[in-house]
Amino acid sequence: MKLLLRSASFLFHPVWMPFAGTLIYFLVTPRFFPLEVIKAKLLAVAIITIFIPIVYVYMLRTLGKVKDHYLNELRERKWPLLLYAGLDFVVLKYVINTFDYPALYYFFAGVMASSVMALFLLFAKIKASLHMIGLGGLIGFLVLLSIHFHLNLVYSISFLVAITGLTATSRLFYGAHSYSELFTGLILGILPQAIAAIVWL
Repeated sequence: MKLLLRSASFLFHPVWMPFAGTLIYFLVTPRFFPLEVIKAKLLAVAIITIFIPIVYVYMLRTLGKVKDHYLNELRERKWPLLLYAGLDFVVLKYVINTFDYPALYYFFAGVMASSVMALFLLFAKIKASLHMIGLGGLIGFLVLLSIHFHLNLVYSISFLVAITGLTATSRLFYGAHSYSELFTGLILGILPQAIAAIVWL
């Protein structure tokens, strides 16, 4: 059981969520995109939202600024969140555009908004679960995709909800978050996606 809970914290770490959202979009969208374009977009998103943040956090860890990649302390989160918001802006500016990928564009806009909101909460000494932000945003995006494209994604959404519950249990079990921090993270993940949907849905 402990192995399952620890695995959930790693496998569903928020750093994977933007890439997961991009992959899901290309898998479920009925629109045609050349395979070469899909590969290029996935690679660009992976480099910008996964590899760069991992290298950055590893550098901070080497310098003694953070203890680990979970960023459990409030003081550890400031610069990683600022960097992540900036990287999301890079994706919006140079990788995804509103004309060809409107749903995906506003997904990343929502991700960036979630990062900025979590950053602002730090100044009020409020800690939000980054795991819940990532999973909440992904659930919201998947629900909106199912509505927009009239797709039956109930099993995929149910799976994500179950995964979210497992991950929340994991964070509680290891004392990383309180119930209020998990709930705050979930709201920060879902709300920007719902607001962005007003534009593209």
